[in-house]
Amino acid sequence: MSTQRILTHFRESAELKIKAAEVLAAPITEAVELMFLALSNGNKILACGNGGSAADCQHFAAELIGRFERERLPLPAIALTTDTSIMTAIANDYQFNDVYAKQVQALGQAGDILLAISTSGNSANVINAIEAALERDMRVIALTGKTGGKIGELLTEADVHICVPHDRTARIQEVHLLTIHCLCDGIDTALFGGEDE
Repeated sequence: MSTQRILTHFRESAELKIKAAEVLAAPITEAVELMFLALSNGNKILACGNGGSAADCQHFAAELIGRFERERLPLPAIALTTDTSIMTAIANDYQFNDVYAKQVQALGQAGDILLAISTSGNSANVINAIEAALERDMRVIALTGKTGGKIGELLTEADVHICVPHDRTARIQEVHLLTIHCLCDGIDTALFGGEDE
C-alpha cells in the first residue's frame, strides 16, 4: 500500500467527519436527550448490529457500564451481540433474522431505548429488533448510512435517525464510532454535569 493511498483514507475520513457534523449534530443531540431521559427514569439501553456494528454495540455498552472519560456510577446498557448461546439457539431453532428481536422481546420494557446500528439501513435482524422494540413502546435510535434504507422508513417521529451521508461502509463506521463517543460524552454531561462546550 502506498503512502498516498493511506493519506487518501485519512483525508476522506476527515472530510466526511467535517461534512457530517453539520448534518448529524442535531439528531445526536436528540439521541442524547432520549438516552438521558431513559436512564434518569431507571430504564436501560439495548444495542444491536452485525459485524463492525456489533463491535460498536459492545464498545457503547462497555463505555456506559464501565466509564467513558470520568469516574461515575455504572449505567445500564446491554449489547445483544455477545451471548453466543442465545444467538446460536435462536438462529438454529428459528432463524438468524430473529436473534435480536427475541432478545428485545425478553429484555426490553416500555421506556427503554434500542440503539440499532446498520451501515446500510437494511439489516433484516436489526429491522426485526426495531419492530419488536416499537411493539414494546421502546424508543429507537438508529445509526445508519447511505440513504438510511428500510430502517429510515420504519422509524417513527418519536425515534431518532442518525444517517451518515456517505456510501462507503468503512467511512460510515468511522463516523458511527465518533457518534458513539458523542453519545457517551453527552450522557455523562447530562447526568453528572460538567462544562457544555
